[in-house]
Amino acid sequence: MKYFLCVLGMVMIVEGLPYFAFPNKMKQVVQMVMSLEDSALRKFGFILMLCGLTTLYLCMGSVS
Repeated sequence: MKYFLCVLGMVMIVEGLPYFAFPNKMKQVVQMVMSLEDSALRKFGFILMLCGLTTLYLCMGSVS
């Protein structure tokens, strides 16, 4: 559980960094995302999940 909370904290830092560093640009990005079709967002989310799973698989393989 401690490891999970550490990872969750790191994700929050990475997710919050662009909003802290570039607030005006992030507003533009959010507006652009709002104008995208649902299918485009779904495809983008799926690709991100595949990239994340691939990264985890490669990292976990090198730990063993």
